[in-house]
Amino acid sequence: MENIDLRRTAAALPQAWQSRALARIGGVNVKVLRMDGSASPAETHAHAEGLLVLDGELRLEVAGAPVTVRAGELYTVPAGVPHAVAHGSTGVLLILDS
Repeated sequence: MENIDLRRTAAALPQAWQSRALARIGGVNVKVLRMDGSASPAETHAHAEGLLVLDGELRLEVAGAPVTVRAGELYTVPAGVPHAVAHGSTGVLLILDS
């Protein structure tokens, strides 16, 4: 195994909001991405999704309600719940999904 510098990995990604899979642990995908302040349309998944903000702030709209996730916080979006990224989300995000 090797250490992975998550902030450096996210900074090196060619485009914001395109995640890079780092590992699969116990059936869970571990992905990192860089947030650049832009919004993204709503999406829904058949599985729950964990969103862990490493740096910055993630602004979401979840089932029509605003949610802010700050550095060091984990937010779980339940399966089947629509969620969208709002303008102003910046930093590094770790995604956990199946």
